[in-house]
Amino acid sequence: MPLGTLTADHDVQRQELTNGVRVVTEHVPWASSVSIGFWIESGSRHDGPATGGLAHFVEHLLFKGTDRRTALEISQEIEAVGGMLNAETDREHTCYYAKVLAEDVALAVDLLSDMMLASRFDPVEIERERNVVLEEIAAIDDTPDDLVSDLFHASYWPEHPLGQPICGTRASVEGLSREACLDLLARRYRPNRIIITAAGCLDHEPLQAEIARRFGDLTGGADLEAEAPRVTGGGVTVHERDLEQVQIHFGTRGLPAGDADRAVAVVLNTALGDGSSSRLFQEIRERQGHAYAIESFLASFRGAGYLGVAAGTRPQRVRQVVASMLGELRRVRHEGFTDDELARAKGNLKGSLRLGQEATDQRMEHLALEEMYVGRPRTVDELARRIDAVTNDQITALAERLLVPDASSLVLLGPIEGPPLDNDVLAQLG
Repeated sequence: MPLGTLTADHDVQRQELTNGVRVVTEHVPWASSVSIGFWIESGSRHDGPATGGLAHFVEHLLFKGTDRRTALEISQEIEAVGGMLNAETDREHTCYYAKVLAEDVALAVDLLSDMMLASRFDPVEIERERNVVLEEIAAIDDTPDDLVSDLFHASYWPEHPLGQPICGTRASVEGLSREACLDLLARRYRPNRIIITAAGCLDHEPLQAEIARRFGDLTGGADLEAEAPRVTGGGVTVHERDLEQVQIHFGTRGLPAGDADRAVAVVLNTALGDGSSSRLFQEIRERQGHAYAIESFLASFRGAGYLGVAAGTRPQRVRQVVASMLGELRRVRHEGFTDDELARAKGNLKGSLRLGQEATDQRMEHLALEEMYVGRPRTVDELARRIDAVTNDQITALAERLLVPDASSLVLLGPIEGPPLDNDVLAQLG
């Protein structure tokens, strides 16, 4: 049966090859597309102290030509069928992915496999792409809300790889060698760290067989567990810069990926600052008018995580925005949310889960993250039941554990007016 053939069933199937490569698929009979991702459980967390940005650099180089194709030919082949081919590097994983019409799944698999298994790492291309990555770092430095995120991670986990910028620094990228790239492939791109997920109009068996044919001879393994960072909190750090706004990035203790209280944290975060009806948005933007955008979010990794809040405001309003933000966090810690707030947050989450089912790329990503951090693909109905079961007592109990001054960090980027902010400001969280 050819790849992409429509079958009658709509299901999720998982299979592990004898060498450890995992293949997880979801057949979506009404879809005309297939999204497929080749996920490597390796990211900037696994870069060494002298090779910051290596995982991200290797991701770039896999698009620069193989034994069979030039970089241009890779682009031409995917675009000739209207498809999309891209990649991303995060702190704990790297993903190479494609979205194509169902009849073009075989091409997507061939392109991704060719890049993964036969990239040339040509020295000329390495030097050219090094300049591209340096431009990417410069772009981050010129984008305050991106830069403040990197500054926050460096403050929150200063002596741990999770604190390093994903792209690395100018100095670290300038020092990356071809040998370091090949060494990363040999150490981390091992079969037990490869997950291949696909969702859309496809059949599991022929895809699994094709993956086995291409990847079945890979050997070796890579460790998964990495040392978890110690949560100490970074206090208050100010980075003066001539900007129109001050970028505010706050974080306090969060939950590691896969934690049993994840559903409670997600409801808490949604009611707090994920959406225009949330506490933070209504108070600081709508009532006070002191920020154009403010949001809360969850960042979760193996053995570590944080609950974050990000906002931008004019220099003269920084202290009021920080005080309001910490005041709302304190209210959650002591009171939680009203019944109406909880109902809206739960409805928001459940609706978003179901709307996400309309996109094959979101289904594909969901399969991968579930496999990485849970070990099995949970259904939307199961996740919705977990959300519905969250109570306000659970939220206040979790907030009491997480929202504490001595595990918090506040990073400010911009022109600060008035007397300096110091660590005492975080006491408002108590």
